[in-house]
Amino acid sequence: MTVSYTLKVAEARFGGFSGLLLRWRGSIYKLLYKEFLVFIALYALLSITYRLLLTQEQRLVYAQVARYCNRSAELIPLSFVLGFYVTLVVNRWWAQYTSIPLPDQLMCVISASVHGVDQRGRLLRRTLIRYANLASVLVLRSVSTRVLKRFPTMEHVVDAGFMSQEERKKFESLKSDFNKYWIPCVWFTNLAAQARRDGRIRDDIALCLLLEELNKYRAKCSMLFHYDWISIPLVYTQVVTIAVYSFFALSLVGRQFVESEAGAAKPQKLLEPGPALGDLDMYVPLTTLLQFFFYAGWLKVAEQIINPFGEDDDDFETNKLIDRNLQVSLLSVDDMYQNLPPAEKDPYWDEDSAQPPYTVATVGESLRPSFLGSTFNLRISDDPEQSLQVEMSPGPARPVTAAQTPLLSRFLGVGAPSPAISLRNFGRIRGAPRTPHLLRFRAEEGGDLEAVDRIEEEASGSGDEAQEP
Repeated sequence: MTVSYTLKVAEARFGGFSGLLLRWRGSIYKLLYKEFLVFIALYALLSITYRLLLTQEQRLVYAQVARYCNRSAELIPLSFVLGFYVTLVVNRWWAQYTSIPLPDQLMCVISASVHGVDQRGRLLRRTLIRYANLASVLVLRSVSTRVLKRFPTMEHVVDAGFMSQEERKKFESLKSDFNKYWIPCVWFTNLAAQARRDGRIRDDIALCLLLEELNKYRAKCSMLFHYDWISIPLVYTQVVTIAVYSFFALSLVGRQFVESEAGAAKPQKLLEPGPALGDLDMYVPLTTLLQFFFYAGWLKVAEQIINPFGEDDDDFETNKLIDRNLQVSLLSVDDMYQNLPPAEKDPYWDEDSAQPPYTVATVGESLRPSFLGSTFNLRISDDPEQSLQVEMSPGPARPVTAAQTPLLSRFLGVGAPSPAISLRNFGRIRGAPRTPHLLRFRAEEGGDLEAVDRIEEEASGSGDEAQEP
């Protein structure tokens, strides 16, 4: 059964994830403890051999080998290779889940499109949705070990009610070297066409909608089959596995405690008396064990979810999905067909603004203001001149000077129009070329009228200068 801990992390709190570390089922401890014990045993064996069984000359050789292995292990790009691989596997894992066919959309269309309260209408609706469920069972038998163990033969599928004996004979009489999960979908289309001819489906639009939903359902069955057929390239899986195991094989030797090479680079007369200081002798290599736990656990995550249709703790509950799909789909097309509750006025019929009640535990949420947008509380200048509207018509462009940029003119000391006054219209050129009439202003009530008059005079003056030869 899939391990779900969503409720435990619904709220972020102190130590929220710490409580999850004590779980065993579906945990990394359950996946990794055997490899972890083997690594510890091999490390301890090499450490005992070095400390108790080797001679002084052999220890020197072993120390050289250990340092070489430690340097070599650092050359393996383990984080990059393993991280990219796990990301690829996780994306594939979720895509496989979204490819599992669910009949929810199809059953709603069948219930709305195939009419008739008599036995014939009921039979058509139940048979159509049963064909859809049969297609999903057939494709899941070919990809999921759990479903195959539940339905090892076609006789078990017949006994479960997904297929009749006559349908089984038809199914087995059709010879094909490929997976035949698509045959019930063809039966579905033929039966839907017959229902249209009999008037059970009242127009071609409804039939088209029904077949479109079936094609979406069949496409998911096909995608699920192809995910099982086309795996992640084996070479990539091999590269990642070899990288992880070779890294820790080198670490078994390279991370061992060895005696330091004191005095190798110094003259003998400069050496101080007493034992040479080297690395701390850690009988239990904590950092190496943590590194093994992280990297090997990362690889185990990919190993578990690369095929989620097995029998691991976190693999998909395919048998439960089959039970759920059959039950809700038959309920939708049969018992719920034309079985509607009476239409009544809702409690907010005479109210302008509907406000559902809160409980005591949630009443505080009703006091919070509604979110209206991130700029709703933006502070805007109270200066009415900043709200003047400006319109600009096309015209010949001229370079922008400091006099036309009020903010820049404040620093340069240049006389400029008020910031509240902006360009509205370019004048049209008539006759001889002249400087365009740049500024025509519209001041709102309460605006800077003196600034308007002053800039209009400047604009008219510049136009007269442009007319001079």
